[in-house]
Amino acid sequence: MEKEITLWSDLEKRNGDVEVLLEFAESGDAELEEVSTELKAYTKIIEDVELQMILGDEQDSQDAIVTIHPGAGGTESQDWAEMLYRMYSRWIEQKGFKKNIMDYQPGDEAGLKDVTMEVKGDFAYGLLKAEAGIHRLVRISPFDSNSRRHTSFASVFVYPSSDEEIEIEIDQNELRIDTYRASGAGGQHVNKTDSAIRITHIPSGIVVQCQNERSQHKNKATAMKVLKARLYQLEVEKQKEDNQELEDSKMDIGWGSQIRSYVFHPYNMVKDHRTKEETGNISAVMDGALDNFIRAFLMSKLK
Repeated sequence: MEKEITLWSDLEKRNGDVEVLLEFAESGDAELEEVSTELKAYTKIIEDVELQMILGDEQDSQDAIVTIHPGAGGTESQDWAEMLYRMYSRWIEQKGFKKNIMDYQPGDEAGLKDVTMEVKGDFAYGLLKAEAGIHRLVRISPFDSNSRRHTSFASVFVYPSSDEEIEIEIDQNELRIDTYRASGAGGQHVNKTDSAIRITHIPSGIVVQCQNERSQHKNKATAMKVLKARLYQLEVEKQKEDNQELEDSKMDIGWGSQIRSYVFHPYNMVKDHRTKEETGNISAVMDGALDNFIRAFLMSKLK
């Protein structure tokens, strides 16, 4: 409640500041550039508050668990998955959120095979749920000696994360828990012991894994947290009388199922196919400028 009160107090104060600046501008006592800068900052705050006000679902205010997985295509799609991971990492930094890597599987030659991270911040899930789906890349492949144009796909899955509020009972008899030796970076200890954990929830077919912690106990706890979040999301979908469970709603990572396209060649453009929001500044998007796409998606849900 204190945060809410502070937010509205700050808005009221900034509104007064803008009004004074506009009065000064009319009398010639203020630079137009200064007024423009203040107006842009004020507009950004109003848009952020507007988004929070429309994020009314119970889980929207929670932290998020994000998984990025490459589609078919080997090194090319694995590199694209890593590009998306970098894009979201930049967005997380800009938002002032915190990121915790829960599992990271490096690619064979480049990129990554799979990454799962927890994003901590106000309304992290409510905002990031707009990113769930298939993302398509079109570019001249740096891995093609003939410099041909390639199309790659990667999937982004988003789940609400909460330890205390998620009430999901998991029958241990319905779990298959496998241990294995971690791969990739992580220090000598990580690679010398079978500390990595893979948990399969047999009834739903959900598989989660974690290898980033030093101990098997910590990896198991992290993997269980991810499993709990995914089972909770399934339950939420059922409560909404959705005809398809979350896992069934994941389309093939390929043609015709993408939510957004990122085109580097023969022109530069990022286009969201759900809202028709687009921009030619693809460099900014890859550096985390996602708010316009997220906002357009969330606003479209009000119509």
